[in-house]
Amino acid sequence: MELIDTVRSYVSNYVCLNDRELAYLTGMFELRQTKKKQLLIAEGQVERYLNFIIRGIARKFFHRRKEEMVTQFASENELICCYDSFLSGEPSTYSVDCIEPCTLLSITRESVELLYEYSPKMERMGRLIATQQFLSRENFEYDRIRLSSPERFLNFMRNNADLLQRVPQKYLASYLNMKPETFSRLKHLLKQPS
Repeated sequence: MELIDTVRSYVSNYVCLNDRELAYLTGMFELRQTKKKQLLIAEGQVERYLNFIIRGIARKFFHRRKEEMVTQFASENELICCYDSFLSGEPSTYSVDCIEPCTLLSITRESVELLYEYSPKMERMGRLIATQQFLSRENFEYDRIRLSSPERFLNFMRNNADLLQRVPQKYLASYLNMKPETFSRLKHLLKQPS
């Protein structure tokens, strides 16, 4: 029952589903448990799942030379997926792994298509979720280019302070497009009394 309540709470931000629709939706998901550091998908594989995180945190990244470039963190009540691969069926240019042990509700592309055929309300929900994901990504990219390192750091801390305790600092620095030393220095400055 807890899973259904979690799904109901999330989708109610987009559409109102009756009990029958909600049961159909939740029946499409696969409950998966992962271990810390477990890869959900590696570069070059085809993304099979769109993942809703019930518990834990995951990151999406790609390799540039010998560096891992983090482009997304997702924690409770958020989605993570290599969207380009999921939608196209082509090999992914990203990897996703679990920073903490995770409990996921995962759905395949085929099941998403069945949801869309089931009712216009499900299709509307999918469009609204995709729009929200796109806007989040656009805002992230814009801020990453326009803001200075200290501004990116402060903005991140205002909106994601909890991740500081849960995510290794080197991943946070990569996500904010700064060197770990810069991240550490900014974190230290933040702790100093004014």
